[in-house]
Amino acid sequence: MEKEKLRRVRKQKGFTQQEIADFIATDVSNYSRKESGGVKITRNEWDKIAKFLDVPVEEIYEEEEISVVVNNEYNTINDQAGIYNVNGNNSNNYNIPNSVIDNLQKYIVLLEEEIKRLKEGKK
Repeated sequence: MEKEKLRRVRKQKGFTQQEIADFIATDVSNYSRKESGGVKITRNEWDKIAKFLDVPVEEIYEEEEISVVVNNEYNTINDQAGIYNVNGNNSNNYNIPNSVIDNLQKYIVLLEEEIKRLKEGKK
């Protein structure tokens, strides 16, 4: 997932990818992949980039994309923002039993309900 907010702010401020890459101590091609969504931006890097651009992290931060694909009796999580491995592949696949995915989805629903309840100010 491309980091549109980050790219927009960087360009508005008049900075190049090379300048930000230098600031976060990486090469420009790696930073370019971070901005285009091919490589994950770490929390520490988000903080450094925000400092460099002199903006709050919230102004540039965008979630990393993770997709879930059903694979036979297991679900596979494909981390699109994974780190390059020795084969040059930039995705990590994890086989997770359906029961674990189901439990996590139920937990997410409970958390969403709790957030809604808290926003409404009820106990």
